[in-house]
Amino acid sequence: MEKNRRSIRVKEFDYSQEGLYAVTICTQNKHHIFGEIDNGEMILNKYGKIAKKHWTSIPNRYPNVKLDKYIIMPNHVHLIVEIKPLVGAIHELPLPQKRRNMLLPKLIGYYKMNSSKQINQIKKTPGYRLWQRNYYEHIIRNEKDLSYIRYYIDNNPSNWEKDHYLNECA
Repeated sequence: MEKNRRSIRVKEFDYSQEGLYAVTICTQNKHHIFGEIDNGEMILNKYGKIAKKHWTSIPNRYPNVKLDKYIIMPNHVHLIVEIKPLVGAIHELPLPQKRRNMLLPKLIGYYKMNSSKQINQIKKTPGYRLWQRNYYEHIIRNEKDLSYIRYYIDNNPSNWEKDHYLNECA
């Protein structure tokens, strides 16, 4: 991590705790990589299909993670992810210097790394930065919030021309 880089995560929040999280990840320089919008519908190209494959494989790697709604757009993805408690987890006394659990950033990093690696292999662009360095995350606190975000995701392709991610990412 760069010396003066400030985290945008909520300070002292346990990003491994049970709950729902909305995440938006943008491509580097807002490049349209994953396909196109045609008549209000997202049409994934081969890179979009790779991004989808890697997202839908997340529960295989993280068994206490459940995927909710998601949409892969030409230059960003919107995702809702649920972190569930680990079944049979052993609860031990905390160490003297408690370290924050960061499952959400870990699984987003895993997703970004693996989708980038496969896409770069196909494009023959090793080391190309596919994703922006950071991502936007929102802790979903209630059913109204969840319903709104699901609605937004469902309608994102049909609202593409009005979507601020068309020209600007978080």
